Amino acid sequence: MSEILTLTTQHLWLSAAGVLIAGAIAVPLGILITRFQNLAGIIMSAIDVLQTIPSLAMLAIALFIFGLGDGSLITALVIYSLLPILRNTYVGIKGVDPSLIEAGRGMGMTNLQLLFQVELPIALPIILSGFRVAMVTAIGIATIGTLIGAGGLGGPIWRGIQLADNAMILSAAIPAAALAILSDVILGALEKSLVPKGLKAREQS
Repeated sequence: MSEILTLTTQHLWLSAAGVLIAGAIAVPLGILITRFQNLAGIIMSAIDVLQTIPSLAMLAIALFIFGLGDGSLITALVIYSLLPILRNTYVGIKGVDPSLIEAGRGMGMTNLQLLFQVELPIALPIILSGFRVAMVTAIGIATIGTLIGAGGLGGPIWRGIQLADNAMILSAAIPAAALAILSDVILGALEKSLVPKGLKAREQS
């Protein structure tokens, strides 16, 4: 039991690390392409192409570049997490009501103030939705990280498959599924709580 708990914690850490690093790249990049529309299609298409690479192939590429271990898995998770976060950042900011931006300009706000006080607060629930999708995906992909020497719950699952030991498989598969479900529920609740009160009232009316 203690081993499974340790592996579950490790699995969560690896998944979260990949998603957070992707967020640190994708959110600023998403903001950038809202300012330079000619870059949006190019960058989105490039990242979309990376998403089409099968996860096993991506892990093999990461293994070739970075070697065995957690670093290769985290690199693959970063790549798979980029698109949902980038897309939602772009969509969230572009979806801000132009009248709110004009009102901010009328109050003398600078572009930076508009970004941090108007656009990002309104777009935050949509951006967080991208993080939620990325996190659930990362937890799933992390289970095959054991093939390149990474930690997490994939080890007992693959050993159980090799030994035809259903109990061993379930001992790790159930916590992995629980992690994905809990991440989805918690981030979904946080996403709803961050919707500005004015938008909630508008949706209900």
